[in-house]
Amino acid sequence: MKKRVLITGGAGFLGSHLCERLLHEGADVLCVDNFFTGRKENIAHLLESPYFEIMRHDVTFPLYVEVDEIYNLACPASPVHYQHDPVQTTKTSVHGAINMLGLAKRTGAKIFQASTSEVYGDPEEHPQRESYWGKVNPIGTRSCYDEGKRCAETLFFDYHRQHGMNVKVARIFNTYGPRMNPDDGRVVSNFIVQALKGEDITIYGDGSQTRSFCYVEDLIEGFIRFMNSENGFSGPVNLGNSGEFSMRELAEKVIKLTGSKSKLTFKPLPQDDPLQRKPDITLAKESLDWEPVVDLDEGLHKTIQYFKKIDL
Repeated sequence: MKKRVLITGGAGFLGSHLCERLLHEGADVLCVDNFFTGRKENIAHLLESPYFEIMRHDVTFPLYVEVDEIYNLACPASPVHYQHDPVQTTKTSVHGAINMLGLAKRTGAKIFQASTSEVYGDPEEHPQRESYWGKVNPIGTRSCYDEGKRCAETLFFDYHRQHGMNVKVARIFNTYGPRMNPDDGRVVSNFIVQALKGEDITIYGDGSQTRSFCYVEDLIEGFIRFMNSENGFSGPVNLGNSGEFSMRELAEKVIKLTGSKSKLTFKPLPQDDPLQRKPDITLAKESLDWEPVVDLDEGLHKTIQYFKKIDL
């Protein structure tokens, strides 16, 4: 019998890649999305499969379905989108977690939470290990996302301790690849879109702040390995690429790979924007035998090819 898998946020950037991968592996996939940031074109090619189903639903309301596994990915993940309606962002993380955990408790399903490196805030530890508690501003403009995701982690581990549920919490670091939303405000999509249009590339701050960039296929492989791990391992576990690049380095790579004539332009750094972000992925290597294999140049090339094909 096919495994029945529910993916909330299934029409989003990560969710659509996960839907595709699980269908390919023989699962019966239910994609749930309210289409606030998810897009139908991300999953249109999957609709031909008799084992793919799509449901328009907001996870802040309960859902009554029968499933074996749940991947809870629903939440806007870029500042442009999560700051658009910060109250709804917090509700999506917190009420969404409560509703999906309730569903998992009733059905006995394994449940995966897509948490984030943002739980570390502007970190005082570098690189960030799972044991680090973070430095987060609880009342800033990013708090709706950061604290919403931190509260969701609390709920997952309390359900695990109180009800013995099988939970998996992954902390996702910057991820990029085909199907990124061109106007989501994330640095990789911003730089590529600006370069392809021949516009100046906007860097916030002096360009020395760093990020680590994981190609989407590598990340999805980490999701699957984590969900399939049967050693009672609940995490939290960092999933990301440990290569570290400054914003200036990233911009220069994008200009080179697109052959653009774009110049760099600098603007002030937004509030609470972390200066460094790099995962320590020792735990993922040891527990899941996982690490990324796609380097930044290869991943950027594939992502640029995708952006060249869509209407910018």
